[in-house]
Amino acid sequence: MKKKSAKLRPDVAEVAFRVMQEAIGESPKTLPPSERTEKNPIAVKRGRKGGTEGGAARARSMSKAKRTASAKKAAKARWGEAEP
Repeated sequence: MKKKSAKLRPDVAEVAFRVMQEAIGESPKTLPPSERTEKNPIAVKRGRKGGTEGGAARARSMSKAKRTASAKKAAKARWGEAEP
């Protein structure tokens, strides 16, 4: 299994330098993560692949009784107890 690389945090001095550059107008302001729109296309592709394969593989490995129980549990969690 391929190991994930550790996310490196920027050095405190680098962050201070970037903030100073933004404050005096020498570099554009950095957008917060909630306002960024670009996504890593490789990560999007991996997520899509897992989403399309995962549920079907899980359903194939379960018996009919377990699938039924799982579906009932999901419906109950989604819509709550049904009124009699």
